[in-house]
Amino acid sequence: MADVFLSFYGKDTLNNFTAHLYTTLKYKSIFAFRDDEKLERGRYISPDLLKAIEESKYAIVVLSRNYAFSSWCLLELAKIVECMETTGLTVFPIFYHVSPSHVRDQTDSFAEAFAELEKDSNIVKEDVQTWKTALRKVSNISGCDLRVG
Repeated sequence: MADVFLSFYGKDTLNNFTAHLYTTLKYKSIFAFRDDEKLERGRYISPDLLKAIEESKYAIVVLSRNYAFSSWCLLELAKIVECMETTGLTVFPIFYHVSPSHVRDQTDSFAEAFAELEKDSNIVKEDVQTWKTALRKVSNISGCDLRVG
């Protein structure tokens, strides 16, 4: 069982911020689960990933510019919010080079991402609404704002 589940968009943060965060947690003897290429990718989230979220005590969600372009990240986020509401999972958002208000109000890159998702015939419209709600809920949690500038 992981102490912490890390949710992040790899292309934005894996080789910089998230890698450092993961290493720091490991150094402090905190077991963090992060998605990797060993887990089967597809339209639906894998049972192993769902189990990792369900069994974690905490979830750190690194919200970055392209996070909402990934339906995989949004599926993770929906499960994280579900566990937050049903099992008491503690969620800590990190706003990595994005404004919490852009996430909450789904403006800027988040608006662009949802416009694309809503055009995708493979995406269920109810899922899009669930993801938008999950982003709003997580963005309303006090977290860490790491904007440049």
